[in-house]
Amino acid sequence: MSKNMIRSITIIAIFFCLLWLLGLGWAVGDYYAGKPDKPPQTTGVVTKAENKKGLTVVALGDSLTRGTGDETGKGYVGVLVDEIKEKTKQPVQLTNLGINGQRSDQLKRQIVQTEVGRQLKKADVILVTIGGNDLFRSGQGLMDFQTGDIATIEKKYLNNLKFIFEQIRKQNKEANVFFIGLYNPFINLGQGKEMSKVVRHWNYDSAEVSAEFPKVVFVPTFDLFELKVNDYLYSDKFHPNTKGYRLIAERVASLLTW
Repeated sequence: MSKNMIRSITIIAIFFCLLWLLGLGWAVGDYYAGKPDKPPQTTGVVTKAENKKGLTVVALGDSLTRGTGDETGKGYVGVLVDEIKEKTKQPVQLTNLGINGQRSDQLKRQIVQTEVGRQLKKADVILVTIGGNDLFRSGQGLMDFQTGDIATIEKKYLNNLKFIFEQIRKQNKEANVFFIGLYNPFINLGQGKEMSKVVRHWNYDSAEVSAEFPKVVFVPTFDLFELKVNDYLYSDKFHPNTKGYRLIAERVASLLTW
């Protein structure tokens, strides 16, 4: 093969190589020129508000929140959730943080926990029962109570209650809060009338604290148990039975608006 022919073939090969490189450069340039800085969102992604389905209920407090004494296991919280589902035709997510025997000072410590705060932030409805164990000493009653002792106990309780509501509103300014008042389970005992006076005064002061905060509703229950208390108490004569819890749930449900 002559040198001229080799030179010609080499030139042609170089030409086609350059042509191929030029085409590759255009293709790569077109690709990156048309590619966005960030990958596009997929069509299935929705905002947090859009992604939320139904309502969220968070319950705080003592054994009434747990439903102790209800043979069905629902308590007033469970019955109320059923009522909400029926009324709104929406699914309801319930987080029950109640603790048997809990006093207001213990709830005060619980409510500042990180996980509790996270649950409160998500809530549409917040339910609270607290104070019965402060006043009745976890079911022991007021058999030997003294006015001065009750006043001291109540003062501490009201300060704790105020702190609890402050924390709830700090975490969630929009949720409706329903605070369940006390009934008198000892109304038929010897000092029943004196105890009722104490409970009514306790409820009045609790309602006053509740009124200091927006969207916090005090829910009275004293009248529900007053006339037939034994019909609505569990065998321990302290906690509500299934009928008693249903009375409380229906009272709360009557206050709900959607």
